[in-house]
Amino acid sequence: MTVSNRDMANAIRALSIEAVEHASSGHVGLPLGMADAATVLFTKFLKHNPADPAWADRDRFVLSAGHGSMLIYALLNLTRYDSVSRDDIRNFRQLGSSTPGHPENFVTPGVETTTGPLGQGIATAVGMAIAERHLNARFGDDLVNHKTYVIAGDGCLMEGVSQEAITLAGHMQLSNLIVLFDDNAVTIDGGTDMADRTDQCARFEASGWITRQVNGHDAADVEAALSWAQSQTQPVMLAVKTIIGFGAKRAGTGPAHGGPYGADEVATVRESLGWTHAPFEVPAEIESAWQTAGQRAIGDYDAWQARLSSHSQKAAFEAAMAGALPANLSDIVNAHKKAVVEGGKDDATRKWSGAALEALTAAIPEMIGGSADLTGSNNTKTSHTAPLSPENWGGRYIHYGVREHGMASAMNGLALHGGVIPYSGTFLVFADYSRAALRIGALMGERVVHVMTHDSIGLGEDGPTHQPVEHVASLRAMPNMLVFRPCDGVETAEAWELALRNETGPSTLALTRQKVKSARTTHTDDNLTAKGGYILSDADGTKAVLIATGSEVEIALEAQAALAAKGIPVRVVSMPCMDLFEQQSAAYQKDTLGGDLPKVAIEAGVRFGWDRWIGFDGGFVGMSSFGASAPYKQLFEKFGITTDAVVAEVEKRI
Repeated sequence: MTVSNRDMANAIRALSIEAVEHASSGHVGLPLGMADAATVLFTKFLKHNPADPAWADRDRFVLSAGHGSMLIYALLNLTRYDSVSRDDIRNFRQLGSSTPGHPENFVTPGVETTTGPLGQGIATAVGMAIAERHLNARFGDDLVNHKTYVIAGDGCLMEGVSQEAITLAGHMQLSNLIVLFDDNAVTIDGGTDMADRTDQCARFEASGWITRQVNGHDAADVEAALSWAQSQTQPVMLAVKTIIGFGAKRAGTGPAHGGPYGADEVATVRESLGWTHAPFEVPAEIESAWQTAGQRAIGDYDAWQARLSSHSQKAAFEAAMAGALPANLSDIVNAHKKAVVEGGKDDATRKWSGAALEALTAAIPEMIGGSADLTGSNNTKTSHTAPLSPENWGGRYIHYGVREHGMASAMNGLALHGGVIPYSGTFLVFADYSRAALRIGALMGERVVHVMTHDSIGLGEDGPTHQPVEHVASLRAMPNMLVFRPCDGVETAEAWELALRNETGPSTLALTRQKVKSARTTHTDDNLTAKGGYILSDADGTKAVLIATGSEVEIALEAQAALAAKGIPVRVVSMPCMDLFEQQSAAYQKDTLGGDLPKVAIEAGVRFGWDRWIGFDGGFVGMSSFGASAPYKQLFEKFGITTDAVVAEVEKRI
């Protein structure tokens, strides 16, 4: 029997509809519609090795329309990835299976990125494509030369982040990025004409892409289009016209989007496909054809392994892909810390961050920086990070433009690709724009560093639209996100070291616009910030504890002196990272915070999250409203974040 593309695609369709029906949950419309095109991609073009899902030079495949997850699970199963067995297909969307409702890269090897929130996949893929071009410039074609493929739906392209991603990719001329747009003209509510009339090809072309319309159910047309895409000098969007829910009575309608379809409709699909086999069974000849397809790039894999084994940059390449840091990283940081202490000057922590980056980027070539059009304010560019662009893929600094959400998504993609350590900057208040990508990065556990400057009312005259009040608290509430708010140059350097060493999640550095006084005036090699909170200044017979972060540590130290003058000794605790303090032992927490001693927290943000440490009866000097437009010193007075206010809060409690 000759096995056709349609036969192989029908195996995807059968497994998908059976899995969704068995789970009584899921979205089968996309797998039914895109099976033909996906089969061409996986059997004719995709460079991968099911036996080594982490092969560094594999093509990346991103299912941006993650609700259609059975498409990728069926493909992984049929091409013989160990991560997805037929039992996992039967257990689709069940606890403990490797086939969760939306693809999760930390659950299922072969899944490149977690998708589900629409638009995140295509935006993340842009970062993957940038990483490939950069590493190709560094290590050459012998080690790095692959494509990033994306399947995106109408919903992905309606989400705002897609515009940021598309224009960034077009500007950067990412010819290694190929998007297959599942052009089925249907969303959950019905036809896309209910809510949208965008000419997607025109939109992409206006952003610097090249496009082509394709019949998604004609394997020869899909193959011709993908062959053409390989040699283009711009990113490629193929508008793949499909019928959502292919084979069903409801095909081409809103109800085709999700399932389960029900027994009668499943029978209709099976009949229209000519699929007579038992549920979850695939004929041996089709199984064999898929297994052969999974092996199509083994020759490429073996040749690449041979090139790597004798390559002059083998050690550097493997270290980069492993995300290794210099063995002397602590020495580099300590030398910088010592210089900061000896310099003794006052400065904004955003500038201290820039100074730390100058030392770090010199020693860590994998660090790729950037900013959302705020380079001079974020201080994220160093003398070692030339712009990364089509004219210089070897550069290490990305001008993301005013695209905070797209920037955060692209950084996730850079980190997922491997070989680079991404960081970039914006104002803290604009974390609201990028929050969906921040959350996905935390969920995936990717090492990404978000430099968020202008961290409070301390930014002054720009006013409440730009003054973060609730943002630090909201980011602290996000699982697996380390939030640092350092008080001076020493803590800032320590925070950078910890962020770089945090290989299991992203970090946010909340940094001041205004100058702060140095709080750490004696050098120690110990990274005190690693504890999250520590005793900065103690007093004999202490009667209360002041806990502060960032620029308010200065106020806490002033209040300590003022209270001492009144005969009231108090302890000052700096808490640059509440998340790390939470990880310490109960004994350490109790000793640091003085047990039952009265406590007052000082932070130019909302109280939310502080009661765990100060108690419901603890004092709080901070914000309970939005800010205002004025010089920052006036604002601290207006909102009562002052030494006198701290003194008063202590005196109430002793």
